[in-house]
Amino acid sequence: MQKIKKGDRVVVLSGRDKGRTGEVLKMMPKESKALVSGVNLVRRHQKQTAQTEGGIITKEAPIHVSNLAIADPKDGKPTRVGFRIEADGKKVRVAKRSGELIDG
Repeated sequence: MQKIKKGDRVVVLSGRDKGRTGEVLKMMPKESKALVSGVNLVRRHQKQTAQTEGGIITKEAPIHVSNLAIADPKDGKPTRVGFRIEADGKKVRVAKRSGELIDG
């Protein structure tokens, strides 16, 4: 089970976007990277094609997972992730900071 998943609310811990929060759009486990909405924005010069318009576009670039932390469901501050096995035998993610469940 992964500590960070698609759809999670994360906080950036280091780099030029330090302190910013966003939602994980895509996980890349092989490269240990994640695509986070509104974080690590880069400008690309794109050539015009039949489908897309040309010009300078701004899009998200992948960010390394070591620079991300899950936002605590209680107060939104960065927290580490722990695991707990529920009474029904299901493994769930838990915020170490508040003890709150991360997955709903």
